[in-house]
Amino acid sequence: MPILDRQPALRDLLHDAGLRATPARLAVLRVLHEARAPLTHSEVVARLDGGRWDPATVFRNLVTLVEAGFVRRTDVGDHVWRFETRGEPDEDEADHEHAHFLCTECGEVTCMPQLRLQLPRGSRVPRSVRTRDVRIQLQGLCDDCV
Repeated sequence: MPILDRQPALRDLLHDAGLRATPARLAVLRVLHEARAPLTHSEVVARLDGGRWDPATVFRNLVTLVEAGFVRRTDVGDHVWRFETRGEPDEDEADHEHAHFLCTECGEVTCMPQLRLQLPRGSRVPRSVRTRDVRIQLQGLCDDCV
């Protein structure tokens, strides 16, 4: 069962990271967890209980959750930050890196988990190279816009 489906465990993880499990923070995580693709700040605000949360509070929580490692922030090439939850805390983060497709006509973003890029172990790369983030971004027309 994913960690976000276990509210008490999620509260413990937030506390372990030095964060309070506030209603706003839990609501933001829930919205991101239920989304099928990364969401912009305004999309998160729109999906929260009828706009009951202040947009500035939502943004601060998104930034805090990114800094704490619960959420990934990405730009799919349109200069708009989008947010999505990361994988389980005990799983290898490389297992969760995936491509995103941006429709250049309608702006729809789609996760493409079947497309992954990972350096094989033992690859000959300079020792000073430490991969922190892998991003694959595809752009084109979605099925609806073709």
